Amino acid sequence: MNKRLTHRIVANTRCDYATCNDICRSFAENVTQFYLLSFLLTASSDRAEQCFAGGLDDCVNGVAVFQGWVDCWARRVIVRRAIQMIQPRPGDAAPRRRAVRSEDEDSVARCGLQEAQFAGVLALKDFERFAFVLSVLEGYPDGSCAALLGTSRQEVGKARLRALQHLASICSSQVACLS
Repeated sequence: MNKRLTHRIVANTRCDYATCNDICRSFAENVTQFYLLSFLLTASSDRAEQCFAGGLDDCVNGVAVFQGWVDCWARRVIVRRAIQMIQPRPGDAAPRRRAVRSEDEDSVARCGLQEAQFAGVLALKDFERFAFVLSVLEGYPDGSCAALLGTSRQEVGKARLRALQHLASICSSQVACLS
């Protein structure tokens, strides 16, 4: 009787796993958003391209995922790839990088957006940038951010607060310049 019941369940179960074509279609339809996520996390167009391409490769050759989850899974894979590349850690004493674009680098133009919109985010320290992008822009809960970044919820909250304070100071200085 167990074999009959198992067979009936399997026979009635429809396979809704994403195919390689589904994954490629998702990346093609969301190329701007996925690249922008890669760019904001890595703060470099070269690393963003590597992150994006590696994320696509990981999705195509990785674990099976349901069709309805392809976009969400792709974003998660890109985030994990960026974390592996940058390895952001709380208390990183690395100086803030300026969002400077070289002559031949046209990373923001690929997104169809102006670099000035992202200069403040790109200037954040790695850990603060990851905490801000993941929790504020991507909407991850602090627990998920902490798990991905290998730290505590409190560290994520503190890093997000520092990022917001930095961005607020940039905004207030720009407003002061306009006055």
